[in-house]
Amino acid sequence: MPREHQRYQERPSRLDGAVVWTLDVPPCPPQAARSVLPDGCMDLIWSAGRLVVAGPDTHAFQVDPRDRASRAAIRFPPGTAPVLLGVPAHELRDHRVELADLWPRAAVRELTGRIDRAADPATALEEFALGLAAATGPPDPLTAAVADRLRRGGSVAATAAEVGLGARQLHRRSLAAFGYGPKVLARILRLQRALALVRTGLPYAEAACAAGCVDQAHLAREMRDLAGTTLGAYFSAGDAEANSDTPQPSGSRTTA
Repeated sequence: MPREHQRYQERPSRLDGAVVWTLDVPPCPPQAARSVLPDGCMDLIWSAGRLVVAGPDTHAFQVDPRDRASRAAIRFPPGTAPVLLGVPAHELRDHRVELADLWPRAAVRELTGRIDRAADPATALEEFALGLAAATGPPDPLTAAVADRLRRGGSVAATAAEVGLGARQLHRRSLAAFGYGPKVLARILRLQRALALVRTGLPYAEAACAAGCVDQAHLAREMRDLAGTTLGAYFSAGDAEANSDTPQPSGSRTTA
């Protein structure tokens, strides 16, 4: 019998820069574990009556293949979730945390129940995030500018100069906004650029140079350090379509 596959869908959110995603998991036997690569994002995930915050990763996160729960979530761009949740990103680094451990349990219980009862949990979660954003205001424009410049391949030194911050100030503000310093964020975003280029069919060496690596060997080292695997193993195992806790053809991250 053919194996049933997880069904992943995503769409741009009405919240600027965010993505709403869903994952339907069939009740089939567990599949092999998959690696979730760091990307600087954070997610708020509803799953089986729970709300979980996925913090920013510094290394590959292994998805438990025994977890068969379907999910609905919103993935926030770098620097956004800490403002909405009121928690510095570095406190959630490399962790999956129950929202009830961060917020009053009664409020989380009410929110979870509302999403549980919704005809479309993903839309209900998005509505909640939009309301939260209206109440808290937008992310710090300075850290948003830092993320944008690093995403486009700018160096840390040039980025610091452009936003008018010294190295220590930039590092401190980056910890709160992104979960790690600007050098780590730059490495993570560079790796994501390279992987996205490989998915288009570009050879490893060309993708490495186009993304800002010195050469293919440099990209290979970054892949080992940040992903814990090799380029060949990552793509041959199908993790290229699962750069998150869910498979997604866009290559963006989601978590659970």
